[in-house]
Amino acid sequence: MSQRHRTTEVQLPPKQELRAHAHSERHRIHVELNQVAQEVSAGLDPEDLHEPGAAWKPIHHHDSEVAKQKLAKQKRRSRRHWKTKMWKRRTEMRRQKAEAFRLAGES
Repeated sequence: MSQRHRTTEVQLPPKQELRAHAHSERHRIHVELNQVAQEVSAGLDPEDLHEPGAAWKPIHHHDSEVAKQKLAKQKRRSRRHWKTKMWKRRTEMRRQKAEAFRLAGES
């Protein structure tokens, strides 16, 4: 089911390769940001420096509207009230049982 919208013409790279690429990109950005921070603390003016950006991001990060729609779908699907009927029924049974034991203990 998960591959029904994929075409056979386009071969996707393996997941490990995508993850390795993302990891190396995050590492590169982290190293460059550390260098920028060191230069600023050394006395350079922050406006004179070039701040590194992400050259590679997953597809959903390119379009913020798509990301918002996906997030809204996930929230709608997983939203459920915590007090289900089963929870209420069990709670009521516990109350009745405790009341019966209390009355039996008094008499």
